[in-house]
Amino acid sequence: MLAAEYRHVNLFNFLRRKNFLRESTVRKIDDEGNSALHLAAVYSKDKLWPIPGGAAQMQCEIKWFEYVKYSMPRVSFRRNNKEKSAEEIFNETHTTLVKEGAEWLVKISESCSVVAALIAGVAFATSASIPGGNDEKTGKPKLQEHTAFEIFAIASLVALCFSITALIMFLAILTSRFQQRDFARDLPVKLLLGLTSLFISIGGVLVSFSSGHSLVTEDKFRYAIFPVYAATCLPISIFAVAQLPLYLDLLRTNFKSRFDYR
Repeated sequence: MLAAEYRHVNLFNFLRRKNFLRESTVRKIDDEGNSALHLAAVYSKDKLWPIPGGAAQMQCEIKWFEYVKYSMPRVSFRRNNKEKSAEEIFNETHTTLVKEGAEWLVKISESCSVVAALIAGVAFATSASIPGGNDEKTGKPKLQEHTAFEIFAIASLVALCFSITALIMFLAILTSRFQQRDFARDLPVKLLLGLTSLFISIGGVLVSFSSGHSLVTEDKFRYAIFPVYAATCLPISIFAVAQLPLYLDLLRTNFKSRFDYR
């Protein structure tokens, strides 16, 4: 009961492996009539998961409650002395966390959607303006035989597609109902897809700019300008490294089925 209440994952998994979660143990209750599942349903701010963000906290709470529920033998869990089931306690105690998670997601989605829309506009303008222009007779790009032109064409298309994908994901989050069940899988996956698409689109814009600029630069300056390209990518690299812990936490909470990361 204490392992379920205080989210001691290692201890709870140890009890599962040792087959201690028998029916006679599961039926034990405290002086208020709460079972282990009742205690696992109670949320308190002094029992936080090592994951930043209200949405990620809510997702871990849902996964932990379901994990405790389905780790025990299939017995009918009774109501406590206040005639409340574990599901009712979970819904009542997590109301504030749902609001915090919704505000956190809205704030991130609004900021990232602006960036995604800006990148989409830049990527569309970049793909429409071909370096070197088109041949008047054939209508084909004059520099299409260069490797840098192929890189430019592919990178600009990747930046446009992934920026639009990121924009759609963030708009889907903003228009969500933000119900408790949405935090279990739907909203975190959309956030993860949105951030992934946003990072890829930013990289695509930088690659398309560098390759396109190298085509219009004279040969004698082409290799001298490479340090400038590297310096242009440096701020984005710093931003990506700063956001890496949050990104890895989202990956762990979404794709790890068991609580073995704590």
